[in-house]
Amino acid sequence: MKTTDLHTTEQQDTNTSVVFKCRGKDYSKEPLCLSGRGVTREFHTGKITTVAVDHVDFDFHKGELISIVGESGSGKTTLSKMLLGLLDMTEGEILFQGKPRDISTGAKKQEYWKGIQAIFQDPFSSYNQFHKIDEVLLDCINMRGGKKLSKQEKTDMMTEACSFVNLKFAELTNKYPFELSGGQMQRLMIARIFLLKPNILLADEPTSMIDACSRATILEMLLKLRDDTGMTVIFITHDIGLAYYISDTVYIMEHGRFVESGTPDDVMLNPKNPYTKRLISDVPKLREPWYLSTVVYNNEM
Repeated sequence: MKTTDLHTTEQQDTNTSVVFKCRGKDYSKEPLCLSGRGVTREFHTGKITTVAVDHVDFDFHKGELISIVGESGSGKTTLSKMLLGLLDMTEGEILFQGKPRDISTGAKKQEYWKGIQAIFQDPFSSYNQFHKIDEVLLDCINMRGGKKLSKQEKTDMMTEACSFVNLKFAELTNKYPFELSGGQMQRLMIARIFLLKPNILLADEPTSMIDACSRATILEMLLKLRDDTGMTVIFITHDIGLAYYISDTVYIMEHGRFVESGTPDDVMLNPKNPYTKRLISDVPKLREPWYLSTVVYNNEM
């Protein structure tokens, strides 16, 4: 892979011919699809209160690719669970497509999940290992109102979805998820998104558990899916370099708060917050000596 630093606007993998460019398009005039005001989550253990997400505000627009960057314990995964409706807010409001989000009943949550879906870090825990791959894909078709389609029409849709992620449905049918590799599982997750076509995709460290070659391919597929469907993609990541290359907007999160946000160039090339500067300085550069004595170790939640 071509070696670059944060000041370079292009990175290429010569094995896969994947090119990532800093997107940086202004989406501020596009319709809002997900917004938050004062979103907060507290956890209580006896008399101890931990504020995992602390009064954050955000505006995510249609077609925008957002990266939320922070170290482990910064609150980004807790925020993602609230965005998905898997975790209640302690305080604040989330608006979906300009209206206050209502997920007060199971039926309303199901309806909300038609518009927002996720790809998680661990592909092995993302599936019911007792459900065959056919069932996984058929559930997506049924969720989008395809229950009355013929068997052949459903097979054609599943074949197309698998083909999009360079898998062959004929080789997957009647198999269980545990019979696939981690990279194949992640590709199958993207095939699910291809069938569901949600307005918003939340990708929580989707490439951290797979090899470098598969990682480049997965990212290329996600970007192509975004470009083809116009969905909003929210990346949850600790990789500030990746955020620079793929994002339109970057949010830096520390101790449950957004300490800096803006375009990749604004945030990465002209950082204002000390935390952002430290994240950037921690990115190894092959052309410079590594001084491990300067690494700051912490045990923060």
